[in-house]
Amino acid sequence: MRILLWHVHGSWTTAFVQGPHTYLVPVTPGRGPDGLGRAVTFDWPASVIEMSPDQLRDTDIDLVVLQRPHELDLARRWLGRRPGTDIPAVYLEHNAPGGSVPDTRHPAAGHRGLTIVHVTYFNQLFWDCAGTPTTVIEHGIVDPGPQWTGHRERAAVVVNEPLRRGRTTGTDLLARFARAAPLDVFGMRTHGIAHHLGLPEERCHARELVQNELHRAMAACRMYLHPVRWTSLGLSLLEAMHLGMPVVALATTEVVEAVPPEAGVVSNRPDVLLDAVRGFIAEPGRAREAGRAARTAALARYGLPRFLDDWDRLIKEVTR
Repeated sequence: MRILLWHVHGSWTTAFVQGPHTYLVPVTPGRGPDGLGRAVTFDWPASVIEMSPDQLRDTDIDLVVLQRPHELDLARRWLGRRPGTDIPAVYLEHNAPGGSVPDTRHPAAGHRGLTIVHVTYFNQLFWDCAGTPTTVIEHGIVDPGPQWTGHRERAAVVVNEPLRRGRTTGTDLLARFARAAPLDVFGMRTHGIAHHLGLPEERCHARELVQNELHRAMAACRMYLHPVRWTSLGLSLLEAMHLGMPVVALATTEVVEAVPPEAGVVSNRPDVLLDAVRGFIAEPGRAREAGRAARTAALARYGLPRFLDDWDRLIKEVTR
């Protein structure tokens, strides 16, 4: 199969392109948001091929994977074909709904020729898709291996743009957690977060790393902290579990399904979460056991083979 998709979410796409198909990613002059082409910081196979809009128009394509509302029109203009009508298409929804939850109407609602693919059952439940067919294919992770050492008595946090996203990502909670354990905050545009929170750098150190370096740095921390209030299920959380890290997380969106009790502590009570952070920092043996359970759970539910099998089943269904 030749599958067209835009390079939107690097981590998710890295898992998706491990399948047996040919993956066409648009590339434009300047490599803007609609034409990023192949990833630079992720390891993608040779089956991911860059194509310009002009090349795409003359290319046989078996399936279009849409991920943003404007891609419906973009595909019509670039391909000369209508997704879901002239060419099979699915709309992959990465995010939980925003705005007037739970009444948020999905941008692909009403497009009967499409199937909306949600990455969590929570998202499927909360988006109003107005009769458009939906399914769920949960995340899959390219296994980074059990890298946890936990020799650094710090909590790892992975969040992109924490200053802009604020309460959504639980940025305001980090000062409280930093009193329980020093934090290593990884992600894009994290610079200045310690100053923003009124913390010394030692208590809240920000770093932006490429994927392989990120995994090693995360795994050196004693535990993984997930303070996010509202988002889809974070791939960084699942990567931390694959690394063998114990988890402390807010009991929001899909987290309660992803993290079993033996893998860490999930709660909406700040006192419970703070005690859990202190406990894992003080007891490396307990952290090790919880991390092992986290890895076992992540491999069972979010392993790459299951993810690719689920996608292959859906691809065959919508292209037959």
